[in-house]
Amino acid sequence: MRGRRGRPRRRPRRLYGDRAYHSREGRRELRRRSIQAKIASPKSGHGSGLGKQRWVVERTIAWLHQYRRLRVRYERRDDIHEAFLAIGCSLICLKLLQAEEPFC
Repeated sequence: MRGRRGRPRRRPRRLYGDRAYHSREGRRELRRRSIQAKIASPKSGHGSGLGKQRWVVERTIAWLHQYRRLRVRYERRDDIHEAFLAIGCSLICLKLLQAEEPFC
């Protein structure tokens, strides 16, 4: 059998982007690949709605970058890096639970 190993890649349905990704060529290429573009136009005001979907991911990555071993990947093995990710997520959850006020 020929081809690449693993599962075949799937094309995304939608692409979210900010003003930096706005160009005719880029939109034309996305249309050719039948991908719906959600890109803010250059002269639109802030709060165009794109941040609602992306904010959660960017915030989580920023929280994980507090930990040096996750900011720069030193480990070659995936299982070790995944273990550090789990530890980082656990520490973030612990901080959030400790910051909440008790239910009294």
